[in-house]
Amino acid sequence: MMLPRMKFLLLLALFALPISIHAQTKLVLLGTGTPFADPERSGPSLAIVVGGRSYLVDAGPGLVRRATAAYKKGLQGLQADQLRTLFLTHLHSDHTTGLSDLIFTPAVLDRNAPLRIFGPKGTKKMVRHTQQAFQEDMKIRIHGLEFGNAMGYQVPVQEISPGLIYQDSLIRVKAFRVNHGSWKEAFGFRFETADKIIVVSGDCTYSEELIEHAKGADILVHEVYSSIGLNKREQRWKNYHSTFHTSPEQLGQIAQLAKPKLVVLTHQLFFGTPPDKLLQEVKNAYAGMVVQGNDLDVFD
Repeated sequence: MMLPRMKFLLLLALFALPISIHAQTKLVLLGTGTPFADPERSGPSLAIVVGGRSYLVDAGPGLVRRATAAYKKGLQGLQADQLRTLFLTHLHSDHTTGLSDLIFTPAVLDRNAPLRIFGPKGTKKMVRHTQQAFQEDMKIRIHGLEFGNAMGYQVPVQEISPGLIYQDSLIRVKAFRVNHGSWKEAFGFRFETADKIIVVSGDCTYSEELIEHAKGADILVHEVYSSIGLNKREQRWKNYHSTFHTSPEQLGQIAQLAKPKLVVLTHQLFFGTPPDKLLQEVKNAYAGMVVQGNDLDVFD
């Protein structure tokens, strides 16, 4: 005969099982690269996919094609015409040179809704100038024989401040400031859904704000550089990267204080160090769960 406590634990396990199996929220790494022209890693970009709807972070080069590759692997919401919401951490070129691709390629491919962008001060100006640069293209595609949907070319921009910046029936998005060298406007994001909390660092060095927002997160997506590799570079690059980016030792401190269930490494600056060596640098500083992110990795 089953003891009452054993029966309770069995029922609890059976009740909990479907929740984890049918969790809706997925983290999809679209591009895990940096300004280095690594053909295996597209520019910085990721997607939070909830109930078949995608929410993009950053627009590095290759974004639309990486999203399409993920869609062809079965991830609904990442087909080109469904790319409709973007959050920008900051306006560094490696995070924004895919912006024109995201504005125009899905519009050509029958996006029938605006592309909404949430980003730091300066985003409106960047989008306006991008659209001006392509105005002849837009005119021909909308008013020419393609009969393109003008709605798909609209790009409303909201320039953000710390706090709740977006909410719908599936997700809440909070922005917080991070330290990214001399950038006055650099943000991380906290995504809250019914089954997940995912925090994205953006580009930054050690940040108290990030630690507070990452506490208890299911996944912390964080940038990192190799200390071993950086030590081999000339002094100007040591000065730059140590001011703008996060060392494995700093990331270890961040993770120890925030205690996320999983740390996913992205925007990894190897500087000639093998990827497994960089991962080991982080693991030497942090004993929790940490994995190396690669393009098209999915975490659910």
